[in-house]
Amino acid sequence: MQSAQKTTANDFPLYLFHQGKNFEAHKFFGAHPFRRGRGQFYRFRVWAPHAKSVSVIGSFNQWDRTCHPMYKISDTVWEAELPRLKQFDSYKYSIETEDGQILDKADPYAAHYERRPGTASKLFESSYVWEDRDWQLEKKKHVPYKSPMNIYEVNISSWKHKPEEKFPSYIGFAEEIIPYLKKMSYTHIEFMPLTEYPFDGSWGYQVTGYFAPTSRHGTPDDFRKMIDMFHQAGIGVILDWVPAHFPKDPMGLCEFDGTYCYEYADPLKMEHKGWGTRVFDYGKGEVCSFLISSACCWLEDFHLDGLRVDAVASMLYLDYDRPDGEWRPNVYGGHENLEAVDFLRHLNEAAFARNPDILMIAEESTAWPMVTKPTDMGGLGFNFKWNMGWMNDMLSYISLDPIYRAFNHDKLTFSFFYCFSENYILPISHDEIVYGKCSMLQKMSGQNEEEKFASYRAFLGYMMAHPGKKLLFMGQEFAQKNEWNYETQLDWELLEQPAHKQMEQFSQDLNKFYLEHPALWQDDDSWQGFSWISHDDYQQSVIAFRRIDDDGKEIIAICNFCPVQRNDYKIGVPKEGRYQTVFNTDAAVYGGSGITEKKFETLPISMHGFEQCISMTLAPLSVLYLEYAPVKKRAPRKTTAAKSTTTKKAAVKPKKTVIRTESAAKPTASVSARKKKVTKSESV
Repeated sequence: MQSAQKTTANDFPLYLFHQGKNFEAHKFFGAHPFRRGRGQFYRFRVWAPHAKSVSVIGSFNQWDRTCHPMYKISDTVWEAELPRLKQFDSYKYSIETEDGQILDKADPYAAHYERRPGTASKLFESSYVWEDRDWQLEKKKHVPYKSPMNIYEVNISSWKHKPEEKFPSYIGFAEEIIPYLKKMSYTHIEFMPLTEYPFDGSWGYQVTGYFAPTSRHGTPDDFRKMIDMFHQAGIGVILDWVPAHFPKDPMGLCEFDGTYCYEYADPLKMEHKGWGTRVFDYGKGEVCSFLISSACCWLEDFHLDGLRVDAVASMLYLDYDRPDGEWRPNVYGGHENLEAVDFLRHLNEAAFARNPDILMIAEESTAWPMVTKPTDMGGLGFNFKWNMGWMNDMLSYISLDPIYRAFNHDKLTFSFFYCFSENYILPISHDEIVYGKCSMLQKMSGQNEEEKFASYRAFLGYMMAHPGKKLLFMGQEFAQKNEWNYETQLDWELLEQPAHKQMEQFSQDLNKFYLEHPALWQDDDSWQGFSWISHDDYQQSVIAFRRIDDDGKEIIAICNFCPVQRNDYKIGVPKEGRYQTVFNTDAAVYGGSGITEKKFETLPISMHGFEQCISMTLAPLSVLYLEYAPVKKRAPRKTTAAKSTTTKKAAVKPKKTVIRTESAAKPTASVSARKKKVTKSESV
């Protein structure tokens, strides 16, 4: 009679791991300290399903694979327990393949790595004590869809640093940039990938360490301290995360145990040839556990507020960047990668189940439906998506000579027809200002620099009023002239020139205006917050629309994208009375002409579906924001006779004393107005 197999503590986490449902795989695999009696040990575990043998090698055993062999705790997982190791010791796994090759591999679950060009993993156990409790409590009350989101995307190595400092420290970077972000009224910072990567020129998009912040800028606890500093300053943190592919560096995941372990074995699915990288096999439970655990690690162990998931389109389509004949259809004959679709849904389900208040943002460049809809409705489960269609249309439009814009008016207006189909972020990211694409300022059409600056201010004014959250890459707020170079810092010396200093002031004021006006962000995801006034004046390249908050207060945006002044330009408005300019991209303080009036009385002329209109002068290449400004009527002055009568009545009938509870008391109109005026929207 066969004896029952002994159950161990490893069985359940291993079962979940193989099923693709172990979302804390990094706590089981990798290297972790533990105590036995009075002794301190490290336990190493690695998944290497086809290895013939595995050893732990490192600085503690002169990299000798005979010293510390590992043993199997299942058919595919290896383990070893080593004494007398210490924090920051370097190590790798020495893997003997089925055909006798020896591969020295970094730990896929390592918490820390050597600084490049070193490639070994390093032992690290966090001792950091978080101090962002207030931020975390506030975040639980935060509804991102109904809140302002103005994201500043950065590359930490090239924002600003001392000449002798190629890689600024995490903590030093935070100390430098936090006052700037606060001054500029950004709500979030988004980092280009900081997961460990070997090649500087990949900007972090070719990842080898999915659980470790890059050692270029400090230790994992230095990274934690940086995040904590942002949170204490009231700034959210988003990290670019790359589950679509990985590099073929010999110490990395590529053919990890001598076989196609983390990647597809099918040659028609295995590689992104254009990127020179391997594609994760989303059909393997072990790979799904690895990736979802990585996402949860960054959100939980490092307190990140969100992940921007890179290259989602490349995951969704089997024919992405592949010519006919070089891709394999799915079981239904289509080009959708069904395994990747399932993975993305499971990723978002797990991330939100464990962390309901996070941001999961898809960089998805196609018309794939329901990216930001719940998975139980057939969606992918993200809560935001980059609006790449808007970005491509607008960069094409704004680069055109104005004489051709009348024939391309749809590029200006088309995004409004689908802008509520998903929860969108409007991105002007690093991808738009590299590889000869030039900076945003240089993209602007114009006969001279003055026109380019005016066009750029108008573009940003239009962008801020357009439904959707906002993202701008570093340097574009002061009109960086050169395209981005990851090897040098931004051209901060441009701020010594008046035009660029005025541009920075413009960005600062525009961001602050956005933050303080709920009409521009409270209803980004529905028609409730938007209404057209005029979208068809293509001959003059002018559009006008309303943004409306939950209380009915609104901002009217009028955008003129021609270098021509429009006199007596009329638009219909919803209320009779007076309107006033509350923001003008052409204001003299920003380098504009300042010719537009500040107040407008309505005229009894029906237009655009309204019973009244206003007439204004539109400056060339400008955007105006208007608000309704009702004229306050003065109370009539009392005559001497009236005062005398009042005095006599008071003498005849004494005043009653009325006691009201605080909840029943009704404030006067003036008090209510004052309260409304000083109320500010709070954001996380």
